[in-house]
Amino acid sequence: MKDLLKGDDSLVRCAWCGTDPDYVSYHDTEWGRRITDDTAVFEKLCLEGFQSGLSWITILRKRESFRRAFKGFDPATVARFGQRDIKRLLADASIVRHRGKIEATISNARLTLSMQQKHESLADLIWLFAPARKPRVPKKLADLKSATPESIALSKELRGRGFKFVGPTTMHAAMQSLGLVNDHLSGCHIRRACQ
Repeated sequence: MKDLLKGDDSLVRCAWCGTDPDYVSYHDTEWGRRITDDTAVFEKLCLEGFQSGLSWITILRKRESFRRAFKGFDPATVARFGQRDIKRLLADASIVRHRGKIEATISNARLTLSMQQKHESLADLIWLFAPARKPRVPKKLADLKSATPESIALSKELRGRGFKFVGPTTMHAAMQSLGLVNDHLSGCHIRRACQ
């Protein structure tokens, strides 16, 4: 795979998104853009957790079904899910039916709600782990890391608070997605917009 790809629109972008319209749209309008809203951050963490072991395009194609199934990823709503909801979700073929990930999403919602009740913000906590210094601009896909000291520290912090499916690799993917790091390659037309 080449590192950069020129699309039918003549724009150069990171080759990982290929030419799939959903993936291209995600790359151009979401990946690497700053997100600071607790509900949006919670959704991204959940989806990154569901992605573990799968491809991101699988999750992206099921995202609207996930949003419907998890009631917009509102932490207060998901925190009230019980055994009946788990059974409903395990029967829902439009999402990833993995009991551990479903139960982790509910548990993580309860922890997020608990933070909010203490006037803490999940988004604020995560943004504390943004790299302090500007990382080198990646020139090729091989320059991208699967984990960093910051994602390892974030994973440790969240695990210490009881969060699940928040390993260092998953947290680095979330950090890329949430805009904490800008891993658009040099030459990608979106890189400057995400700085």
